[in-house]
Amino acid sequence: MVGERGQGFGFAPSQDVPIPYLQRIRDYYQALGYGAPYQWAHYAEVPFQPLLKPLTQCRVAIVTTAAPFQPGKGDQRAGAPYNAAAKFYSVYSGDTARDPDLRISHVAIDRLHTTGEDMATYFPLAQLRRAVAAGDVGALAPRFHGAPTNRSHRTTLEADCPELVRRCRADGVDAAILVPNCPVCHQSLSLAARALEESGIVTVLMGCAKDIVEYIGVPRFLFSDFPLGNAAGRPNDPDSQAFTLDLALSLLEQAPAPRTTVQSPLRWSEDPDWKLDYCNIERLTPEEIERRRAEFNQGKAQAKALRDEAGVASSSEATTAMSSLLP
Repeated sequence: MVGERGQGFGFAPSQDVPIPYLQRIRDYYQALGYGAPYQWAHYAEVPFQPLLKPLTQCRVAIVTTAAPFQPGKGDQRAGAPYNAAAKFYSVYSGDTARDPDLRISHVAIDRLHTTGEDMATYFPLAQLRRAVAAGDVGALAPRFHGAPTNRSHRTTLEADCPELVRRCRADGVDAAILVPNCPVCHQSLSLAARALEESGIVTVLMGCAKDIVEYIGVPRFLFSDFPLGNAAGRPNDPDSQAFTLDLALSLLEQAPAPRTTVQSPLRWSEDPDWKLDYCNIERLTPEEIERRRAEFNQGKAQAKALRDEAGVASSSEATTAMSSLLP
């Protein structure tokens, strides 16, 4: 609510600010009974590569944390509960000439306020094709790339990021658009953006977790104050999706320095109370906390089995309180 002194001045409600994910998640997992809080990546210096030619002459790639649909791996439909069985633990690539079936049931999106029903809200391939057809972008890279949401900094930095750089360079990419979904996705793709930029590939990250991205430090960040899972626009709203991508493309060209953040003016809702729900321990009953703890442990066991199957070594980082992020 707006305080008495703010009445008549048009002040926004105090909760109408970007969700403080770092603090919310820390409090959430400590309340669930887990120990030392997760250590997020954090840098003082940020690499920055200016665009050396017009965007109309550039080849642009998409990097996503969405997962290809996997039959037999449980419920992955829009609005499905968190599904650790659908996770992936190594970089993959797909053909941009085809329409992939990518899902986000494996990550901790905001399941209370969005569903993942429209792939275009988290994978802007259709809008990037539009930009190429309009002549605003020179070419679409032949492949898009999927980055796993590894919680191990070592695995992300020493395995996933170099592989993403290798694949983008092999495709002759000039610039990359990175679109994360869950909190850890924002970390994984922030680290990927830094690695790509250091290799000479210009990047822009489109995300919804402002504090996480800015704490890590990226070259360019387009922030949409939307529920997690909607970094590329509102569901079933092509106009908002086109507007959001156009902002990201403008940022690729016009950012003057590293750590440039642009906030989209689009609003999810006129009522900002949705921002009070995600991982907010103060809104959960003791019974719900206990249920989520049991769900957390089950998801952690599934994720460990998948890591073992994929040959991804566990680390002390990956076995802390955030071994799995369940909303």
